[in-house]
Amino acid sequence: MPRIDELRTVTLFKDLDEASLLELEAKTRSIELRRGDFVFKENDESRELFVVVHGRLAMVNRSFDGRESVVALMQPGDLFGEMPMFDGQNRSTDGRCLEPSELVAIPYEAVMKIYSERPAMLWRAVELLTTRLRKADSILADSVFLDVTGRTAKRLLEVAGDANDFSLPVTQEELAGMIGASRERVNKAIASFVKLGWIEQRDRRYFILNRDQLELRSR
Repeated sequence: MPRIDELRTVTLFKDLDEASLLELEAKTRSIELRRGDFVFKENDESRELFVVVHGRLAMVNRSFDGRESVVALMQPGDLFGEMPMFDGQNRSTDGRCLEPSELVAIPYEAVMKIYSERPAMLWRAVELLTTRLRKADSILADSVFLDVTGRTAKRLLEVAGDANDFSLPVTQEELAGMIGASRERVNKAIASFVKLGWIEQRDRRYFILNRDQLELRSR
């Protein structure tokens, strides 16, 4: 299946001409995944980066006692798995599929060839890594300045995007991992939003009734 449209939208490859994109496309492969499948696990050797065509994946860190922290949620158009290409290290997280998904896998070797031939394109890598750093800074700030209820409001709004009717792509346990709190505390926060009339909840489907109040609570 042609994958050039997916490559064209990725920050790292925005400056490539059509011929170069076609050359890169020839080195890629498609991966089909089911919910619960792992793309990789922490400390795995790294040889490829990935672009999400459809579906959602979580980048997960685990504690020694098995607790999970979801450090990033990858959705269509997102690129992940690029950091080891720059530092030569193994995978720093698990990459787990949250729903049926398709990925484009791109060998590091093919990307490094582009950089060696077009060094100016490394600025696109700087742009990507800076975006990652800003996101990490935002998550750190949330953990310091927002309580569990505030972080829950913020994550629900992020998942909803512009829609007022949305379903969670993750389980309650996975949502708790994204928020950095226990499942019980996250459920209590959601129950408070329902009681206040800010949202309605039906199983894993949510309806935002008062976006303004949710946004205020997420600040």
